[in-house]
Amino acid sequence: MRHILRQRERLADDWHYLGEECAEGDPLIVPVAQLRSDPLKWQRRTGRLGVRLGPGDAVEELAPLLPRLALIALEFPSPGDGRGYSQARLLRERLGFRGELRAVGAGVREDQAFFLARCGFDCLEPPAGVDPETLRLALRRYDVAYQPGAAHPELRRQRFFAP
Repeated sequence: MRHILRQRERLADDWHYLGEECAEGDPLIVPVAQLRSDPLKWQRRTGRLGVRLGPGDAVEELAPLLPRLALIALEFPSPGDGRGYSQARLLRERLGFRGELRAVGAGVREDQAFFLARCGFDCLEPPAGVDPETLRLALRRYDVAYQPGAAHPELRRQRFFAP
């Protein structure tokens, strides 16, 4: 069973990837190539639908499908590949995506967790060998962020109205 970190809480993943055994109405994540090949098939599918994008995929192509998508998983193939950060900001800020934004792949590491959350990721799927608890603790590493970000309250409220 796969464990994820959603909204800073460690949970068993209720989503399935295409090719994994699941029931008809279970939440399903499909590769963007599958979604492009037969969009009507996926639009008619019952249950929640998600898509997985690679670093080279253009998020703008998803604009007409965003109302149907409950989850977008952005792949980080290595810690040095930061294209997923840009994709996340485009999805949140320009395209207005409000569903779950998930970081997946070998680049989802402890030292990246805080920055992933700042770019709008609300779910982290750690690769094999990375403990979700380690990622959760890394999200609490900094109390205040000076640059604006997608998932944190404004600086003034952090500094002057903290509990």
